Order: sequence, then structure tokens, then C-alpha cells
Amino acid sequence: MPKSVVGYEISTDKVRLDVKVVFRFLSEESYWSRGIPRDVVERSIENSLCFGVYCGDAQVGFARIVTDQATFALVADVFILEAHRGQGLSTWLMHEVMAHPDLQGLRRFLLLTSDAHSLYAKFGFTELGNARRFMEVLDPDVYRKT
Repeated sequence: MPKSVVGYEISTDKVRLDVKVVFRFLSEESYWSRGIPRDVVERSIENSLCFGVYCGDAQVGFARIVTDQATFALVADVFILEAHRGQGLSTWLMHEVMAHPDLQGLRRFLLLTSDAHSLYAKFGFTELGNARRFMEVLDPDVYRKT
């Protein structure tokens, strides 16, 4: 598991985040939040623990953690821009997320993924043991209503 990738760095400093890059990826390229409004992205960043992946000054990756920093965390909006994939950045990013001091001793981490099960399995994520215990309110068209 990489502790770092040469030429890249990871930071939780929100001042460094390039909201334009995050918004563009989430609204245009992701399968999970296509069409998300910029103000929603900005609010989600403001109210989450965020990790940026940088190549020099350019942001090339992102992860957002929704947490109470005591019992629970939801891993969301994880991405590496296509031109920077294949170098172990997503593995390194998740290593940094799971090692972050504010995320230690939590009872539960959750995430949703359609295509990255093998990445998250490296960090102990498994399919829900008892999915019947979980419930949701899902509005898949919420961003089309604005």
C-alpha cells in the first residue's frame, strides 16, 4: 500500500480545493451525481472532511467524508481524474482517509459504489451484513428538479 506517490500530495486543507474541478467532475463525469448544482457541491464541501489530491498546484483527485468524528463516517465523492489514474492514487487516497486522526475509533464507515468494490475491500469494506437493517429515502432525480 503506497504511503505516497512521487509527484503528488494529499491535503485536507479546504483552502486548496479547486471547487471548479470537483464540481465539473461530479456534475459531468460521475455516475452518482450527474447534474448536481454547484451550490450543493459547495455546501457538501463546507460540511465535510475533504481530501484533495494534487499534482503540483493542480487538483487531480478528491474524497469527501461525512462524519460526526465520534461514531460514524460516510465515504463519498471519491475520484481521480482520468489522466492520473493507474498510479495507485486512489489506494493512497483511501489509505490517508482511513488513517486520518479524526476518523479513528469510529463504530461504522459506510460507502456506496457501483464499480470500485476491489479498491474498498483493501480497507476492510464488505457488502452489508444485514442489509434489511438499513433504510433510505432516495430521490434519484433531485438534481433535475432544480
